[in-house]
Amino acid sequence: MGHADPATGTIDTGQQGYRDFDEPEPITLPPAVAAYFGHAPREAALNPGTGRPTVAVVEAYAGLARRVLAGPARLGRTRLVAVDGPSGAGKSRFAARLADALAGPLGGRPPVVHTDDLLDGWDDQVTFWPRLDEGVLAPLRVGEPGAYRRYSWVRQCFLPRPVSVPVAPVLVVEGVSAARAVVRPELTLAVFVTAPASLRLARAVARDGPEILPELRRWHDGERAHFAVDETATHADLLVDGAPTLPYDADRYYVRLR
Repeated sequence: MGHADPATGTIDTGQQGYRDFDEPEPITLPPAVAAYFGHAPREAALNPGTGRPTVAVVEAYAGLARRVLAGPARLGRTRLVAVDGPSGAGKSRFAARLADALAGPLGGRPPVVHTDDLLDGWDDQVTFWPRLDEGVLAPLRVGEPGAYRRYSWVRQCFLPRPVSVPVAPVLVVEGVSAARAVVRPELTLAVFVTAPASLRLARAVARDGPEILPELRRWHDGERAHFAVDETATHADLLVDGAPTLPYDADRYYVRLR
């Protein structure tokens, strides 16, 4: 049995490799690592009004998958999981690994909808929602399959072939504003993934090129405004560090913030 060493912020397994566990083990961050969490807007969003230090907890995707399946289906017969957070925080990666963890118990990978595929360009940052609701969520509410058309950012138009979304025990929706207030009553789990702004910007530029910077800055302003009004992080069931400094097996575990 290993233990968390508060002096180093690492998990001591007593042997090489990572500790195999499903129950979370809290890790109190040392000053050097705590400085990483010292970005004031980030702290304010994660611990609004508490004044408490941030604690990182390493948890297994397998355990989270069980939590989702044990939760109530609030969208018809479907358990809706929303993975929200600012651009470049690591939402897509988190959603993919959770879907992988759900595949075993479900006998197949659940559908994952990326809200970026529903946007009608950069100016449709939060106004895309009726497209998602009418095409996907509304049919699932009554036990019928949904569908949507994927936006091509290269052609700057929606592609003609629809993408089907079957009625399934779980649906994962990933993207900025996926856990917005209007859908909270239907969510089985709301996840908010965060990371420092400078790292998120670097990730986006590395992925899409520096030419997107003007649009990306407007996008960042828009998402900050949305999260502030919507209080998304405050209402999330799970706050996730999308850029943890702790050593862990990222394919099997994620780092929860509390």
